Amino acid sequence: MLNKMDDKAPAFDRFVTDAGLDAGVAKLKENPEKIQKAVNQVINGEGGARLKGYVETCVRCGLCSEACHYFHSHDRDPQYSPVGKVKQTLWELIRKKGDVSPEFIRNCAQIAYTECNLCKRCVMYCPFGIDTAYLMTNVRRICHLLGVTPQYLQDTAHSHAATSNQMWVKEDEWIDSLQWQEDEGRDEIPNLRIPLEKEGADVMYSVIGPEPKFRTQLILQAGVLMHECGINWTMPATPGWDNSDMAMYSGDSELMGRLKRQHFETANRLKVKRIVMGECGHAFRSVYDVGNRWLGWQKPPIPIVHAIQFYWELLRDGKLKVAKKFDKPVTIHDPCNIVRGMGLHEKLREVAHAFCSDVTEMHPNREHNYCCCAGGGVINCGPPFRNTRVEGNRIKAEQLQETGAEVCLAPCHNCHGGLEDIIHKNHLGMELKFLIDIIYECMEKPDSIEE
Repeated sequence: MLNKMDDKAPAFDRFVTDAGLDAGVAKLKENPEKIQKAVNQVINGEGGARLKGYVETCVRCGLCSEACHYFHSHDRDPQYSPVGKVKQTLWELIRKKGDVSPEFIRNCAQIAYTECNLCKRCVMYCPFGIDTAYLMTNVRRICHLLGVTPQYLQDTAHSHAATSNQMWVKEDEWIDSLQWQEDEGRDEIPNLRIPLEKEGADVMYSVIGPEPKFRTQLILQAGVLMHECGINWTMPATPGWDNSDMAMYSGDSELMGRLKRQHFETANRLKVKRIVMGECGHAFRSVYDVGNRWLGWQKPPIPIVHAIQFYWELLRDGKLKVAKKFDKPVTIHDPCNIVRGMGLHEKLREVAHAFCSDVTEMHPNREHNYCCCAGGGVINCGPPFRNTRVEGNRIKAEQLQETGAEVCLAPCHNCHGGLEDIIHKNHLGMELKFLIDIIYECMEKPDSIEE
């Protein structure tokens, strides 16, 4: 399949206009000598032995192609295969030692940022275990250093740099959102509290920017869960509460490191025993794996668990109890960063089956499930690339439809965004829910006046 690609990089014929990419290229034309410097900084400096090992090990067999949702959704076009995307970008940058045009960098950016979700499914198909997502991350890093980044993605990273959260939520608005949800929750549970700045708590609960901005009910539901399960917990009132991280995906490693340090320093200031994260995949990847390693920490300085593991522990320990079963037909979407990245697929299913009476699996499932096509920062590249990701995941629509389920359970914010567009585009008529949505509806609530 890839023989045609061995002689030279294929022509790029899927151009999408984007203000950030176009403005970045225009500036780069004024100073094109920056390109070689940035390429060599990443390839010969930051990439090191890992990058060299992957590049020199790949035999161009194309077995990774079968893993990629873009490849399948574009009628098996080799340009959309993982190895094809590396061929069009990184291999050319290495072969030419960075002696490429600004227009070439723009093409690299569009491929790396919007046609690869860094989902790592292809790693499972490679006979040598080559991490194509890591290779494409290096391409993104080069593009960031050259100022060629999709506008919406860069705006999100800038928001985080300026306000310590990706949604430009001001400090008083953050506190107001928590107090508002506490007041809402008291209608059901009169003595409910969302404790702020409580030192020495067992748990600091951590969320991403869209929750206080768009999905505050998730904070209320988490508060009810903590209260009814008797958890000694707190939330911070200061910057450092947002664990999301588009800088990790834009290639701005310096900002990523600053954000992760602030997050852990906030938890350390509160002297909590561990951090529990809400249902987000990329944030978990950043705070548990990528961000802390950029800072030179082998492991996070404070133990951190994803919501799925936390729910599973509460259920196992008898603190979380089932009052009734959710009776609509449900299917489970496996978020890449907490399933392939952390192996939480069985814990996810144990909790889902405990609360749901009718669960149908997608095929393939667990670590082999297809990506939502929104992760990896792709959905944050904004409206210019919406069709790119929706059309790039036709196979996910087919997978969802084949289940016949009414509800898709997706414990990740970006997965909700991507799947919502896929469901709408393909008229699937499915409802999306977080795991906490179902738990909140079906758990025992001894303190509730509505019970």
